[in-house]
Amino acid sequence: MPTSADRGSSVLILATTTSTQDSGLLDVLLPIFQEETSYLVKTVAVGTGQALRMGMEGNADVLLVHAPDSEREFMREGYGKDRAPVMHNDFVLLGPGNDPAKIQYAQDAAGAFRAIARAESIFLSRGDGSGTHAKELQLWKQAGVDPANRPWYLESGQGMGATLMIAEQKSAYTLCDRGTFLAYRGNLSLKILFEKDPSLINMYHVITVNPQKWPMVNYAGALAFLNYLTHPSTQAVIGSYGVEQFGEPLFTPDAGKNEVDPGLP
Repeated sequence: MPTSADRGSSVLILATTTSTQDSGLLDVLLPIFQEETSYLVKTVAVGTGQALRMGMEGNADVLLVHAPDSEREFMREGYGKDRAPVMHNDFVLLGPGNDPAKIQYAQDAAGAFRAIARAESIFLSRGDGSGTHAKELQLWKQAGVDPANRPWYLESGQGMGATLMIAEQKSAYTLCDRGTFLAYRGNLSLKILFEKDPSLINMYHVITVNPQKWPMVNYAGALAFLNYLTHPSTQAVIGSYGVEQFGEPLFTPDAGKNEVDPGLP
């Protein structure tokens, strides 16, 4: 993990969720930013919870994350200076094609989670404090189910891509962001069995770490990265990413929008 010893005016430490890397989006966005600005971006792809902790400890300059409740707390406590919406996609519930819990017939996402619990079907959680894990726990709570210590509830403790491959091996249900699913779809027999529920929106924000808390952070570089992600030309790249390879965009650009329900992609 990069430390303050790695820092210089030309180095920018980005802490981000694994989904932005697993989906391939960063492989497109970062080379353009580095060429345009001459900053060298050192990326640490971890769960959103860990990315926010890096910001709290001054071990990152800028964050690209997707856990709005935790992000707002991060800002309230003064760890972040600027926060802006970048894009959204949505979460999908994946499972084996025979759908033993019959979640495809659920009325809403909470109902789909209740169906998994009733059927005691294997569910694989990331269990890593990520934005996806936070959303999953929120959905269990809405379903009125505490899955902890249930024999059918397993945790990978890993990122989204690795979790998908374990879920594939175990024929398990799992919650995944749509972008990572589309990027991995060719290697999976798991199917989208429940989707398009308003509670499954997955919003991403960029946050600069507050230099008043951590004077060593590269705030100029962080602000340049925020401005880059929210610039119309970059937003156009985000909006078209995935169309050629997957037949549909993996993300919907959101720069300039208020933090409200942007609608499902």
